[in-house]
Amino acid sequence: MRIDLVTLFPEMFAGVFSSSIIGRAAARGILDIHYTNFRDYSADKHRHVDDSPFGGGAGMVLKPEPMYAAVRAVREESAAYEGGRCTIIFDPAGDVFTQTMAKEFSAYEQLILICGHYEGFDARIYDLADRLVSVGDFVLTGGEIPAMLLVDATARMLPGVLGDDTSAPTDSFYDGLLGYPQYTRPRSFEGRDVPDVLLSGNHAEIARWRRRMSLLATLRRRPELLERTELTEEERAFLECREYRLLPRIRRGDDP
Repeated sequence: MRIDLVTLFPEMFAGVFSSSIIGRAAARGILDIHYTNFRDYSADKHRHVDDSPFGGGAGMVLKPEPMYAAVRAVREESAAYEGGRCTIIFDPAGDVFTQTMAKEFSAYEQLILICGHYEGFDARIYDLADRLVSVGDFVLTGGEIPAMLLVDATARMLPGVLGDDTSAPTDSFYDGLLGYPQYTRPRSFEGRDVPDVLLSGNHAEIARWRRRMSLLATLRRRPELLERTELTEEERAFLECREYRLLPRIRRGDDP
């Protein structure tokens, strides 16, 4: 997958994208990451990319000319990806980023991520985007941190990025639910033991226990997620059981 970051601050990505899973994926050629500083496309002799808003108001607004020139240059240079490309602007009005969106974006051959700054974009810049994406109801200085988040979550969905391709399906939110509790050695720690089912060697029972724990964690902490999750009759009965309505009594990780 090719990733193009259109940003005023390409140096912000160096540490994140050269380390850990993303760094290894880039080194192995699974990710091909490019940076375009749209200040380089300013026609202004002072290389301005922003100006004061028409109608007055505080702050500065990103001008359309440099952004259009930068994105067009990226698209021309990567014309081979035209049929599998998605251009994204990070904006509070966008769809809130989810694991489902990460899966969706991982199917593209190229993502162009436009990172804004200042008080926002000239409204005409939005015509460049296929999607608007928000990472939550809070304010950040620019689009660089949301871009890092989106690339990290999306890259995990690509074959070969994780050391074990079965890892991603066990992540929280992969199937719309929170993850189940995990344990490792020692078997007993400060009075808490690993649930016996995980030591049984019965893989069917382990899978059943993990699914139930995932359902319980979601019911207790993010119950709204269950409204979008397809459940079996057995799972519905499990969640509707009187015992599990008293969730404050249930410690996360206890064996049902």
